[in-house]
Amino acid sequence: MKTNRLGRSGIVVSDICMGTMTFGTGADERTAFEILDRSFEAGIDFFDTAENYPVPPDPEYAGRTEEIVGRWMKTKPRDALIIATKVSGPSHGWIKAAVRSGKTSLDRHNIVQAVEASLRRLQTDYVDLYQTHWPDHGTPYDEILLALDELVRSGKVRVIGCSNETTWGLTRSLAVSEQLGIARYETIQNNFSLNNRRFEDELAEACRQEQVSLIPYSPLAGGVLSGKYNDGARPDGARFSRYLELGGRQAVMAARFVNEKTLASTAKFGAIAAEAGMSPVTLATAWSKQHDFVASTIVGATRVEQLDDIFKAADVTLTDEVLKRIDQVSKEHLYPMG
Repeated sequence: MKTNRLGRSGIVVSDICMGTMTFGTGADERTAFEILDRSFEAGIDFFDTAENYPVPPDPEYAGRTEEIVGRWMKTKPRDALIIATKVSGPSHGWIKAAVRSGKTSLDRHNIVQAVEASLRRLQTDYVDLYQTHWPDHGTPYDEILLALDELVRSGKVRVIGCSNETTWGLTRSLAVSEQLGIARYETIQNNFSLNNRRFEDELAEACRQEQVSLIPYSPLAGGVLSGKYNDGARPDGARFSRYLELGGRQAVMAARFVNEKTLASTAKFGAIAAEAGMSPVTLATAWSKQHDFVASTIVGATRVEQLDDIFKAADVTLTDEVLKRIDQVSKEHLYPMG
């Protein structure tokens, strides 16, 4: 398992990160422990969670994922683990936080309340990476970053990052940090996969120039790139099968991942993977981590059996020919790339 640095910080992590957002709903605690143990044994030392997990978010069980991760952490040396978690952004029409009665914003009060609660659930006195889960463009960045800087100075957080942020938000935050001489975002965690390459438009260049590391989430496009939704399939227990049944916001999100264009591209990516002698899961994971602006690719699982094809990607470097074929599929079905 190769390692990479988080931004300009001294924290070095495995190039695959284990995500935990289904622990407590899609995967019970026993299964979660098995997944975490297998990941650690495979050389993964980087684990990502959030106060708002598990998904779909619900006030009745928000924080359950951190509690599971915290109990598992007690079985391992703390300094062998790189733990990332997130503070929820403001509630609005698209998403409502499942914590603090939905009265969340990225002001100092909420940031302090959130990190203290996360530390209790994780049963640790610090987290290695603390991230804003989604942006708050209504709160001045100086207030947000000064509050996060306090956490770094106190030792409760080692480095900070953002998630689901825009190019404007990232560059604005970096300018504020430089102006005030305080901690800056070393990472950005955004959606990035074979079926969603929008990060390459502007954010990738901002990360290169500013030395900010992308930690892409959903490299399998929510499981779509595994092929399990091909030909109109709706597998029992699968995330988007459940979301489509729930309706509302969840169904809208599912339609962004499962639609005519993404299913057409997924079928062709599967053919490329087969000809390259690997599973589509291995191909998608390997592609995600094979970018100069990526530090560690976040993967997820609800069953231990899903891990082998993911872990195989750690030792895979896709050839130029495979990458060209992938680009052609993207151009045909997803983006008119130049």
